[in-house]
Amino acid sequence: MPRAIQIAAFGGPDVMQLVDLPVGEPGPGEVRIRHHAIGLNFIDVYQRTGLYPNALPLALGMEAAGVVESVGEGVTHLQAGDRVAYASQPPGSYCEVRVMPAKCVVELPDGIDFETGAAMMLKGMTAAYLLHRTQPQGGLQAGDFVLFHAAAGGVGLIACQWARAMGLNLIATAGSPDKCLLALQHGATHAINYRSENFTARVREITEGRGVKVVYDSIGKDTFEGSLDCLAPFGLLATYGNASGPIPPVNLGVLGAKGSLYVTRPTLFTHIATREGCQALAEELFAMVSSGAVTIPIAQRYPLEQVAQAHRDLEARATTGCTILTL
Repeated sequence: MPRAIQIAAFGGPDVMQLVDLPVGEPGPGEVRIRHHAIGLNFIDVYQRTGLYPNALPLALGMEAAGVVESVGEGVTHLQAGDRVAYASQPPGSYCEVRVMPAKCVVELPDGIDFETGAAMMLKGMTAAYLLHRTQPQGGLQAGDFVLFHAAAGGVGLIACQWARAMGLNLIATAGSPDKCLLALQHGATHAINYRSENFTARVREITEGRGVKVVYDSIGKDTFEGSLDCLAPFGLLATYGNASGPIPPVNLGVLGAKGSLYVTRPTLFTHIATREGCQALAEELFAMVSSGAVTIPIAQRYPLEQVAQAHRDLEARATTGCTILTL
């Protein structure tokens, strides 16, 4: 039987177990995929710990690329033999073979290999919906300043490149000089080491006191208040992750006092809830990668059986760019 990573209880990396799981035939609206590479994302940690609860036992993982083995009734956009990639619910990508809903599985262009496909779908479509669909009042124009936290991570390095292509001035934050340099090399116009600098003060200095139009924040609790203080009047804080923990309750009056600010909590899965929405977002990503405007930096590879170490490194912020699990 195919191997898979499963948890029977929420907890640390050691709760993940390599097990043999039976895989049946796809039902209506489903496909069966044999994976060639698997993506690693911080949402996998949230699901492992129970911050994002799911029923147990739980097969982990949200992203992979491979080949369609068979399709169920009603699936018309895919067929056996297609090279595909996805980033979608339900969890279960940490495996060799799986059956899953077909609506968020898309055909992978011939010029994009399986490892790149597995590394880029969740992070790349996240960068796409943030920069194109999660915009401040009046939108974003070339020359505008935006702040992007965790800019040396998988989403961040893609966003740096995408923002450069849009003509934006992306201010990156990261946790070391090397990570700041990496963000600059990928298109950030400024970089702030949050361990040695006050990022709010530096943003105000860089923007000559005006602030940024939007902050994209996957850190959560530790950066929330500082992010608000980086915004220009009518600015937008898009908080799309909780790497440092959930944001505590907020007095909405603070938003008025700080400049009639906006706050949103978007998710990728809302944007790809329909096959048409998923296909459109994926095509935006494929176009950017195929054109060379965005490259996908795969900085770490771990065999599937070493997934616990991969999670430890991810949580310790010891990774940069994208990470994949190999089979």
